[in-house]
Amino acid sequence: MIPIRDTIRSYSFPLVNYTIIGLNTVVFLFELSMPTKTLNQFLYTFGLVPARLHLTQPWLLIASPLPLITLFTNMFMHGGWLHYLSNMWVLFIFGDNVEDRMGSGRYLLFYLLGGLAADFTQAIIDPTSKVPAIGASGAIAAVLGAYFLLFPNARVITLIPLFFIPWFIEVSAFVFLGLWFVIQFFSGITALASPAEVSMGGVAWFAHIGGFIFGLIMAKLFIPRRHQAFTRNYHDEYFPW
Repeated sequence: MIPIRDTIRSYSFPLVNYTIIGLNTVVFLFELSMPTKTLNQFLYTFGLVPARLHLTQPWLLIASPLPLITLFTNMFMHGGWLHYLSNMWVLFIFGDNVEDRMGSGRYLLFYLLGGLAADFTQAIIDPTSKVPAIGASGAIAAVLGAYFLLFPNARVITLIPLFFIPWFIEVSAFVFLGLWFVIQFFSGITALASPAEVSMGGVAWFAHIGGFIFGLIMAKLFIPRRHQAFTRNYHDEYFPW
């Protein structure tokens, strides 16, 4: 399922969301300008390599703190056009509404902390991996978790390619994002059954899972008081439990 747009209107300009998309775009274009060998070195240097975090011996990071920097730099790197476009499109659709509800400053902090939660979740699952993990999808998963919590009854216009015929359907965010999370969860469990698949890289399923859960649990803490009454009324209307 490919999201086309949502039906929730933003009441403020999503400055931070657009800036994040812009920074990801600049970094991706910079990656495209590199020869293959230089690009591989760049990805390994600034991507998140779980083994370099020394989760069982964190004091080693005092002498070599670069891995701590990669907890942030990896969020702005992508492995190809599909990776980049899919992440930025999802962020464009869902991020503006979350920023609108939180406010720009809180949204930026929430986004970065969500990315950190995703990074550590993936690193804990596969702490000895030497394959660099890159991409904004972990932080974006936190945004999706927040959207799921704040706008469960929003409608998402979705494209379903069926027998080469484009079908457009409208589903609730509760269904769309709930299904997305279920897919991530079971894909992650399946990957655990094949240690080679986890250690050799690929989709960082547990970064998605960790990010989404962070967003689901922490989103309300980032909503200023002036919006909390609106959020309560929204949930009381559509989800009285």
